Amino acid sequence: MKKLILMALLALPMSLFAQKFAHVNSAEIIQAMPEYTAAQTKLQNLQKTYEEELNRMQDELKTKAEDYEKNRATLLEPVQQRREQELNDLNQRMQQYYQTSQQDLQKAQQDEMQVISTKVMNAIKEVGVAGGYVYIMDATAGIPYISETLSTDVTAQVKAKLGLK
Repeated sequence: MKKLILMALLALPMSLFAQKFAHVNSAEIIQAMPEYTAAQTKLQNLQKTYEEELNRMQDELKTKAEDYEKNRATLLEPVQQRREQELNDLNQRMQQYYQTSQQDLQKAQQDEMQVISTKVMNAIKEVGVAGGYVYIMDATAGIPYISETLSTDVTAQVKAKLGLK
């Protein structure tokens, strides 16, 4: 009886080593997703729109500044002050627009990527549950070493779950 208990206790740690681990390359998966391509196109179009408006504002400022410099000597003092104030206001609006557009672009990028990341994470979880994995590590997360002999690459399985090639 003691031998049987001793054998069972010795076999218990061995069963702990039978746990399954996997790794995945989430960047490869995300870049293969049509949603990612669509998001990149949408973000590029948004950025182009912001840049066009900023260029329009810069052109307006340049034109008004050149006009002011050309006619400054002939303008009365109150008109000069008003035009200088207009130029300063336009410059401030342009700077504010740039900051706001950068924040909006960053938020749009976060929103787009959040949807994609959630979809990938859900697929990874489904593969993990279906495969009985204890842990699935993301190889793109800066993990210095992943043993490919002790860990299974499930990138292809996650891609298949998402309907990707």
